[in-house]
Amino acid sequence: MAADKTPRFYFSLRSPYSWLAYRELLESHPDIAAAIEWRPFFEPDPTSERMLSEAGGTFPYTPMSRAKHLYVLQDVGRIAKSRGLRLTWPVDRAPVWEVPHLAYLVALREGRGPQYIAAAYRARWEQGQDICDRGVVAGIATEIGLDAAESARAADDPELRRAGVRLLLDICADDVFGVPYFVHGHSRFWGLDRLPDFITHLRERKAPAHGMPEPATAAVGLGPRSTDGGHAGGCG
Repeated sequence: MAADKTPRFYFSLRSPYSWLAYRELLESHPDIAAAIEWRPFFEPDPTSERMLSEAGGTFPYTPMSRAKHLYVLQDVGRIAKSRGLRLTWPVDRAPVWEVPHLAYLVALREGRGPQYIAAAYRARWEQGQDICDRGVVAGIATEIGLDAAESARAADDPELRRAGVRLLLDICADDVFGVPYFVHGHSRFWGLDRLPDFITHLRERKAPAHGMPEPATAAVGLGPRSTDGGHAGGCG
């Protein structure tokens, strides 16, 4: 996928920096937001991890240290305050990130991808809700006109599980070690502070519009990948 010319934004509903990048894209660069392909990034649960390994992939992941976690709390609060954004920190209880991210694939299939992202980010970062709670996902689905039960059970759907693994393989193929992460051709931009560089890069090259993404592309076999511990503006 390294030579693919489609501009891509890897986002995570878990990440506050992805939320901030999302807000900046939609508010300051709506044309770019509409032109790029949006791809979800999520840490696999044991089922997805097993399926990923069977497909030849290894997910790059480094647990966040306590020191980094405390820094992220401070840093995100500071950025949100400077941008006049309401922020309510959620509490994650035994999270399974397939629950909200595979539900996004349901929304995408029904042509409601952007609405789902908006509602999920609002629920998590403005209302402090646990978006790994299936009841919360059902409420988000109802809010945007989707089938609540289907969305809440997305992580139980074998077809969506396979689509999720293809997404994880694409994450590895694009060397995505943290989010937000922006890709165009061979160029990579990691972190909220690199979003302006990504915007400039695309405007200078007049990258073609592709709109919101289709579900994951075909899986590819991958060997082991190394990972970077990250910084607070990248994978928080």
